[in-house]
Amino acid sequence: MLPRPRTLRARLTLANVAFVALGLLATAGFSVMATYMVLGSEIDHTLRDSQRSLSSAPVTADGLARLCTLAGILQAGKDGRDDGDGGLSFAKAFKQDLFVVLDEDGRNSSVCENDGGADNRLRADLTAGLHEPAALARSGKAVNVRAAGTDYRVVVTRLGDGSMVVQGMRYSGLEHAIHKLLVWESLAGLGLLGLLAVGSLSAARRRLSPLETMVETASAIAEGDLSRRIATSRHGSTEVRQLSTALNAMLQQIETAVTESERATAQLRHFLADASHELRTPLASVQGYLQLYEKGMLDAADKDRALSRVSAEAQRMSRLVDELLALARLEERPELDFQPVDLCALVRDAAADLAAQQPGRPQTLLLPAGARGAYALGDEAGLRQVVGNLLSNVRAHTPADAPLVIEVEGDATGVRLRIADSGPGLEPADAARAFDRFFRADAERAPDTGGAGLGMAIVQAVVQAHHGTVRLDTAPGEGLTVHITLPPAPAPGGAPPPADPDGVAAPRAAGATAGANVLALE
Repeated sequence: MLPRPRTLRARLTLANVAFVALGLLATAGFSVMATYMVLGSEIDHTLRDSQRSLSSAPVTADGLARLCTLAGILQAGKDGRDDGDGGLSFAKAFKQDLFVVLDEDGRNSSVCENDGGADNRLRADLTAGLHEPAALARSGKAVNVRAAGTDYRVVVTRLGDGSMVVQGMRYSGLEHAIHKLLVWESLAGLGLLGLLAVGSLSAARRRLSPLETMVETASAIAEGDLSRRIATSRHGSTEVRQLSTALNAMLQQIETAVTESERATAQLRHFLADASHELRTPLASVQGYLQLYEKGMLDAADKDRALSRVSAEAQRMSRLVDELLALARLEERPELDFQPVDLCALVRDAAADLAAQQPGRPQTLLLPAGARGAYALGDEAGLRQVVGNLLSNVRAHTPADAPLVIEVEGDATGVRLRIADSGPGLEPADAARAFDRFFRADAERAPDTGGAGLGMAIVQAVVQAHHGTVRLDTAPGEGLTVHITLPPAPAPGGAPPPADPDGVAAPRAAGATAGANVLALE
């Protein structure tokens, strides 16, 4: 049993060759049968014409004898010799290979004894093969008879005196023609199958080349090269191109998912490390002071200072835990109770708090003119935390006398908050990580500021939860500007201020001439 081909190319080629081979066999069989029937019908037609001619003439056995003698004389006169083969000449006159005369009982007759060159064996075999010549004469049918090792197609004709004539033609010509037809069809079929196999294998290799590219791409991806994609092949069919496109889209999603997973895993490791570090420092301080207190190594003044430090570190850990919980809640995408929130009111409150903490810091508030305000759709507590965190960063990371500008404007497209300080600014690398958890541009000042590096991360999470955007503009020595955009909300009792044709917000305070809308807090 032949082994089954393993490759798809070989299987397709084998299937094509097998189907065509079956078709060729069926065609060859049909052509052989048709050729056999056509040639056989031609032989039968010739024999029947001869039979009709002989039966319609008033010929008897004696007449045939004289005709055979005459045919022999004519033949002798033609070639100059007399071999007595009148029967053969008479048979040739009828365009036949066999001419035998039988008596009324179907036995051999001496009439035209040399008919067709037939010898005694042929005559005996012919008489034995024709079981009922009288019945064949009546029916007029042609039958096959084998005599002297040769197949003949014969008909029997009854003459007027009751004798019968057997006329026949060899089937060897027909068999030779069929044999040659089979040989030529076999050769042509084998050549066609060979060409088909070569062409099918070449076409399959060309059409299936995109699949090999897919295998190479999949192997490269399995080895870690997630950026590999399946190249579009001009030899591929529409289905293969569609498959390539779908696989490329899937690979892009897989790469994005893997990249995001790796990034999330790295962030989680950093978060755990940073959180552990942030908690370890205050816990170590609390543990140290408690050990000193338990061992009685502190006097009254030191005890008060130790308790004060323990309380401060506990508050620091409490703030850290609260901020972590706030971030965890925001990551769960909670359903916030969005209401119209006057961002101007939040800014005024936060600016007043900062003025109380740092009276010497110059503050400039640029707010919409009049009492209309700028209403954003959001959660008031969350937005208040955003403004508070941003101003806390200004207070902690910029000099106490550095000017601060807070601007609020709103129209139908959104409410925008801009907080610009005049501090030292950030390096581009630090600005890119400003919203990372536990990131601090100046880690050495962390114990002094008391921050854990979660303020900007909370700002970003809250703004995104409000379907808004936040971005930074900063450079070393040029301060830091935070831009926040929030969805607008209709003011209580009215609609949000429309944008003017030039895309500028509704009139707001500008310069020192705007009265109460420009506040300089010093």
